[in-house]
Amino acid sequence: MAKKEILTDFWVYELLKEANIDLHPQGSNIKEIDDALKTASKSKTGKVGFPEYSGVVKDFLLVIENKADVSQHTKRNEKDVICNEVTSVKNYAVNGALFYGKHLSQNTTYKKIIAFGVSGNEKRHKITPIFIDERGGYKILDDVETFTLFNEKNIDEYYTKNILKEQTPDEKTTEEILKDAKNLHEDLRNYGSIQDKDKPLVVSGILLALREMEHKGFSIESLTGEQTTTDGEKIYEAIEKNLKRANVSPQVKKDKLLSQFLVIKDTKAINEVNENLKKTPLKHYTEFLYENIYKNIKYIHSAEDYLGRFYGEFMSYSGGDGQNLGIVLTPKHITELFCDLAELKPTDSVFDPCCGTAGFLIASMHDMLQKTDNPEQHRQIRKNQLHGLELQPYMFTIATTNMILRGDGKSNLEQEDFLKQNPAQLQERGCTVGMMNPPYSMGSKNNTSLYEINFTEHLLNSIVADGKAIVIVPQSSMIGKTKEEQAIKENILKHHTLEGVITLNKNTFYGVGTNPCIAIFTTGVPHYKDKEVKFINFDKDGFEVQKHRGLVETIEAIDKKQHLLDVWFNRIESETKFCVKTTIEAEDEWLHSFYYFNDEFPTVADFTKTIGDFLTFEFSMIMQDREYLFTNEKIE
Repeated sequence: MAKKEILTDFWVYELLKEANIDLHPQGSNIKEIDDALKTASKSKTGKVGFPEYSGVVKDFLLVIENKADVSQHTKRNEKDVICNEVTSVKNYAVNGALFYGKHLSQNTTYKKIIAFGVSGNEKRHKITPIFIDERGGYKILDDVETFTLFNEKNIDEYYTKNILKEQTPDEKTTEEILKDAKNLHEDLRNYGSIQDKDKPLVVSGILLALREMEHKGFSIESLTGEQTTTDGEKIYEAIEKNLKRANVSPQVKKDKLLSQFLVIKDTKAINEVNENLKKTPLKHYTEFLYENIYKNIKYIHSAEDYLGRFYGEFMSYSGGDGQNLGIVLTPKHITELFCDLAELKPTDSVFDPCCGTAGFLIASMHDMLQKTDNPEQHRQIRKNQLHGLELQPYMFTIATTNMILRGDGKSNLEQEDFLKQNPAQLQERGCTVGMMNPPYSMGSKNNTSLYEINFTEHLLNSIVADGKAIVIVPQSSMIGKTKEEQAIKENILKHHTLEGVITLNKNTFYGVGTNPCIAIFTTGVPHYKDKEVKFINFDKDGFEVQKHRGLVETIEAIDKKQHLLDVWFNRIESETKFCVKTTIEAEDEWLHSFYYFNDEFPTVADFTKTIGDFLTFEFSMIMQDREYLFTNEKIE
């Protein structure tokens, strides 16, 4: 075996270890597989032959064949079929992997085999999975960056989505949630004429009231439509009880929340019995929410921001998605990515000064709770380590409700204007991590304080020294189009360190028309001149727009995210088309596209094609009597 191929083997071993997959090198410790390999020579002599790695994950047999160079990845014939003659099987990774996979399908009882052709090294490589069934039929699957999709946790979902081409239970749940949101939105409109901004308040208020069912303080059956004590008054009373039970304080905060929920009590149309429903619209909404949403929030513990999803869906149907206020709600996969990039610890305190529906705080709480089994630490996380500000009264109400529903009744949320707060005073809270999705496109030359980069600087100054601050902003804010923005960028580098910027999928905020990026900073540490900053192009993130469903996560998203984190945390090197490491200046455009250079070596095939194209062009010109283009003679 060549020395370079050994290096590839070591790299693949590290990838398997990271994915928590235990495969056996050069043979198998499973007797059935080992016996089959005794006749698996790639020379087809019937003698022994060993792939680089093989083993079993659940009921899948995995086999890996490596080559040192990407030029040895795959060989196809003139009909675009993978060649199976001995030379190709021996010299090309995919061909060899397919050979071993087919041999094992014919000589073992395994019905689901995934063979991998791997070529190259950690910086420049290709990993191609091939599914092979028990009859030897095969299917070439999309290339991956890691083996994360094939561990015990993910392999069944990968099989369902990529091989069976069916939806997973999780996908069906998400689709049902979106469908429920649409139905409830229509019911709110049809039976109550509820204004757009009040729709999520009605939803969150009813969900709070439903919590009182556990304490016998509320029942759906009590909603009888009587006018002495209306259904709205009963729900409002249950909300008041639940806020008290959640120990929401101070009193002024509780009063602000209750004032927002008056819409439930004061809207006449939803408190009168509807002829078609044979009940009040409020009872109809309550029954719907109990069956379709409350049970999900109560029994499914994840980072999913259900109320945020509902809010986004409600507004998307009516065209009032909050964009006129600069509100762009952050998708779940971004809030979870923030937690990974911040490397949250159970001792961290997280601050979101533009918290919206509290998506970042919910994700952070979930992440930190997962990292400790200590009940006292769990209590501290919920009570003291989540801080948020929100300017819009109804969004503040939704955020607080959301946190209460997720088991954090004492969260430090306040209805305040972030930019009017003294960052030095905010810093006294001791928050170690800042996360923010500020209002978009609100700044102008007449109001420079609302530029996204100004929000960013304000956040950086609000976090303790040597903390982390992560923001998701339009790419334009990293360019600095105005002199005011340029000045802020320069000032940021005087006091804080830019660690990197990740350019995102342009559809991350689907339907909004914003090209976003994530910027990561270390706070309170001046940016030194020779500091290398990472600029990553993560537009291919495994999410795609699907008709009638919007932005949808494909199974490849897990693999793409793992690769991103591996590069970000310097676990592997990457090609410059994905990541550029460079020093920066304040006047630079802090984006991958500004610093990118092509560091790929042309392959022999590339060289041959270029020469062929040139010769074809030269011949064409000569035939047109324009050979002078290829000589040094002057033209008269």
